[in-house]
Amino acid sequence: MAVNVKAMDDKKLQQRPEVSSDSVKNVGKKAESYLSEIKSEFSKITWTSKEELKTYTQLVVGATFVCGLGVYLIDLFIRGCLGTLDMILRWIFG
Repeated sequence: MAVNVKAMDDKKLQQRPEVSSDSVKNVGKKAESYLSEIKSEFSKITWTSKEELKTYTQLVVGATFVCGLGVYLIDLFIRGCLGTLDMILRWIFG
């Protein structure tokens, strides 16, 4: 068994491609190009102003509050209807 493991390790070492300095340079150039493209894209971004950000945040928080309140009121209504139905059924069927 140990012989087969040794043979497999030798085979893996033989199959490993050599890394040339040209491929390392190409990777470096690609990385540099990629980073420069990212930098140019970041310069094109238009960020919202603080006032706009505050306004939109207030709108989102307000809308969330209103929707939550609506769900709560609907829940109260459904619970009230079910409670009334329960009371009527208990009164009828004892």
